[in-house]
Amino acid sequence: MSKKVINQNTNYKTELLNSVESNFTFDEKPINRLFNTSKGLQNDFHDEKIDKEKELTKLKSQINSIEDCNLKDNSKNIVLGDGNINSNIMLVGEAPTDQEDKTGLTFMGEVGGLLKKMLLAINIKKENIYSTYAVNFRPPEDRKPTSSEIKRYSQFLQKHIAIIKPKIIILMGSTAMESLTGLNSKISTERGKWKEIIIKNISYNVIITFNPSYLLRVPENKRHSWEDLKRIKQKISDLNLNF
Repeated sequence: MSKKVINQNTNYKTELLNSVESNFTFDEKPINRLFNTSKGLQNDFHDEKIDKEKELTKLKSQINSIEDCNLKDNSKNIVLGDGNINSNIMLVGEAPTDQEDKTGLTFMGEVGGLLKKMLLAINIKKENIYSTYAVNFRPPEDRKPTSSEIKRYSQFLQKHIAIIKPKIIILMGSTAMESLTGLNSKISTERGKWKEIIIKNISYNVIITFNPSYLLRVPENKRHSWEDLKRIKQKISDLNLNF
């Protein structure tokens, strides 16, 4: 795997929120969805979905077969991922917490509520993207995964990405950043920059931003996440993607 920073114009106007407690701005325009009714394309889409489902089942089995893993041994469920497996956007969080461990689903509770607001601010519903974690089991007491744990699970994240084949990858939090890019610097110095990650000879557009759980603790940084969301919205437009 290799990586490099894409040259990207990041000269955006600074847009301040009304206060540090402000919610993200909602766009009142209806969400645009494009459906192709061509029978041939529908069949191709169906076949691709079946292939992805089979590969995801295999990946889940591989992760579940890990031995001598403190994360796995202290968890109730594996949290592989959920959402639209054919989405052009793949969102990678850090690790499941108690609520995700109980349900086997991503981004639950208050964190999930904030994430939904963030995505809706750029006209995207969470169920229309695919979301997963850098580490698929809940760390004991919701601690941060160690670098060795992150490295161990990074191979599975790369396989996961190769199956979904998104056009855009959003890394939320330092664990997700380290897992895919190898960077362990402060996320504040890396967020908002488009990077290029190559996995199995396919190039992916990657952007790093804050995790919603962090924003709940430090709401004054929501303004930075809003700038990142605008960059994501612009990239969606540049790539002519539809949601």
